[in-house]
Amino acid sequence: MLTSRGIEAVHWAEIGPGDAPDYEIMDYAKNKGYAVLTNDLDFGTALALTAASEPSVVQIRGPDVRPENILEPVVNILVKFSASIEQGALVTIDTNKVRIHILPFTRSVQPPP
Repeated sequence: MLTSRGIEAVHWAEIGPGDAPDYEIMDYAKNKGYAVLTNDLDFGTALALTAASEPSVVQIRGPDVRPENILEPVVNILVKFSASIEQGALVTIDTNKVRIHILPFTRSVQPPP
């Protein structure tokens, strides 16, 4: 669906096994220069926990994430924020808003008392 809109995209099922761990998908995307488009929050969590600067992750949130219902807004956001996504970002597309965090996340670590 994305490719018909001029956006290079490939579904993981065409590349690797369906039961692949998230880190394998993230490593593949990083090595190929791809972003991960998902509705699974684990990918954004992995970015935060590892302070990784890539790959970009685009999370789609909402009550109805069927491709036919989200295609237009997702395409518009991917185009609008393509520079940030190419730089490295966590983009969360929700029903009424878009949030963008440029990677890497900075973590504040408190020294032990």
